[in-house]
Amino acid sequence: MWYNSRCYGQRNLVILVINVKEIYLWLVRLMSLLCARRHRNKVVYLLSFSDNLPFIKALAAALPADVDLLVFYRPEHEAAATHLAAAGITTRVFRDDLHFVWRGIPSLMQARLLFCDNYYAFLGGLWHPKNMRIVQMWHAAGAIKRFGWDDPTTSRRPKSDQRRFQAVYNQFDDYVVGSSAMGRVFANSYRVPFERMQILGYPRSDRLVNATWLAKTRQRVYRLAPELQGQRVILYAPTYRDGVTFRPPEGLVTALQQDPAAKVIVKLHPALADQTARLQQELGTQVVVAQHLSTTELLTVTETLITDYSSVAFDYSLLSNAHSLLFYLFDLPACTQDPGVQADLFEWLPSPALQTAAELAAAIHADTATDFTKFNQHWNSANDGQATQRVIDRYVALLTN
Repeated sequence: MWYNSRCYGQRNLVILVINVKEIYLWLVRLMSLLCARRHRNKVVYLLSFSDNLPFIKALAAALPADVDLLVFYRPEHEAAATHLAAAGITTRVFRDDLHFVWRGIPSLMQARLLFCDNYYAFLGGLWHPKNMRIVQMWHAAGAIKRFGWDDPTTSRRPKSDQRRFQAVYNQFDDYVVGSSAMGRVFANSYRVPFERMQILGYPRSDRLVNATWLAKTRQRVYRLAPELQGQRVILYAPTYRDGVTFRPPEGLVTALQQDPAAKVIVKLHPALADQTARLQQELGTQVVVAQHLSTTELLTVTETLITDYSSVAFDYSLLSNAHSLLFYLFDLPACTQDPGVQADLFEWLPSPALQTAAELAAAIHADTATDFTKFNQHWNSANDGQATQRVIDRYVALLTN
């Protein structure tokens, strides 16, 4: 009896959570309908990643005088919002709560253009006027892991969840992508027409091929971590894993120490601070602790990048200093099942998939240069340093027509 009661209570809790989500989306729908006839004189940007600030500033400068830009930002990106505010751009904190329904949705419904850098659940309830264009500006240039409908766990979710997911996917009129390959991933993963894909390039990738930005960034890195200058830098940056669990595989530290003259940096998910500290301690004098530097900054001085399923690989391959890219897929069998990897993964990986610490050690020791030509043709065909201008030209023209 106790067991049945507990299961009943858990089931009720799940139903309650689902109902809360449904009620929230209903409120979003109601408020957006009430505001549907508002004059559309804004461009709104939903920000949950802070690496697109140059594009946002360039967009603000290019907008017609009678069009305002409003940026809604997640609380953890307050520093980015402060930076934008200093440039005269209006910013507001964004949380999925009733305050956003009552105050945020009326402002958002004034948008003729709505840019999104991620999946935003509330969009599933938003009334989408015909004269509002919603544009997905994804935060990654490529995909190794599956997501959306390609993630096998999606089909096991409740039907109510699946309907909400698809409602969000359907809201996007355009998907800005850096290649037709990424366009196909979106079309398949979100079950939307390929015609919605705009192969304009990712604005955030422009800096990676900009000599001025690279020089300034490297100066900052060497100022804050002078021990990296003139050294072979090995950066270990695995992807985020659902549940924020990560156990460094046996032999990893020994592999990372294969070049005793190199400096090693470990960049794990912020929630894994204890694991990071342990790895750094085991690496001894070879490790460089660089918590004050972002992964993107560190990529500009990295000779060997070791990752697994992270989109950081697609950024690194554009850099002039990129020498070797190693994919250490120690949990490939498990990841193939959940959430899955792209079906053609081994057709475009620029270097062999390494599944054991011994294979990783041998690759670090060999230090063989990676040929990024085909990899970049596949994933970065439009990420040529001119993406910002192309995106701005397209969408400012839509505003003025």
